[in-house]
Amino acid sequence: MNRWKYLVGRNTVATLLFGMLVWESSAVFAQTGSQVVRGLNGSWEAYPQRAAGLGSTARGSLPAPAPVPEPPLKAEHLSKWKTEQTRNAELTKKGLPPVTSGMACLPEGVPGMMQATFPMEVLETPGQVTIIQEAYNQVRRIYLNEKLLAPEDAEPRFSGHSVGSWEGNTLVVRTVGVKTNARFRNVPHSMNMRITERIRLVNDEFMENQVTIEDPEFLTKPWTWTFMYKRWPGYKIQEYVCEDNRYFEDPALGYQRLRVQ
Repeated sequence: MNRWKYLVGRNTVATLLFGMLVWESSAVFAQTGSQVVRGLNGSWEAYPQRAAGLGSTARGSLPAPAPVPEPPLKAEHLSKWKTEQTRNAELTKKGLPPVTSGMACLPEGVPGMMQATFPMEVLETPGQVTIIQEAYNQVRRIYLNEKLLAPEDAEPRFSGHSVGSWEGNTLVVRTVGVKTNARFRNVPHSMNMRITERIRLVNDEFMENQVTIEDPEFLTKPWTWTFMYKRWPGYKIQEYVCEDNRYFEDPALGYQRLRVQ
């Protein structure tokens, strides 16, 4: 009887160990067989740095990407956009901050959050790539190998609805459904705007993101530019909450004013 109990117990342990091995093997396959991890994981900062004190002190070794070109807006929209840009530049020169979405503590949205105003973190998990932008605690989820929603079916969001797929070593991301008040560089757009990004590692230190915006309602042709990022080893994304904002838009003057407590 004791020998029988011993055999049963030994077989149970063996079964459990086998099950654990099978589970671990499946987990490894889920990670490597589907090629989930492509090296994007980690913290990244904008390259080159926009100003002193906004990132690490390590210098890069690649040439900076070309500046973002002027948006190819249709004539009626371009004229208004240029007037606003000129006015905002004049206000800034006078020390009068122009009205921005940041004044209202609103997220930058897509593609604005991808310019990495503050550092951002990329997390690769099975079926998903998650991007966390420190500024305004913005979180963007890119679902892999899913069907893109039609713009009319997409609930308006700051980060829109993004799906991605790997083409070799390039993550191709398509996005629709970005709120019309989430404007990159104050450029207007419609709910039919489509954004395509091609994200890839240049090497272990640098990552680039080629962004293309298409919106026939406002643009005469696709608007394309490249963001570049530098890996920041060891950086931990901080909490950013816009709770102490004391600015408001003065409707009479048209710029931000400090709210007196």
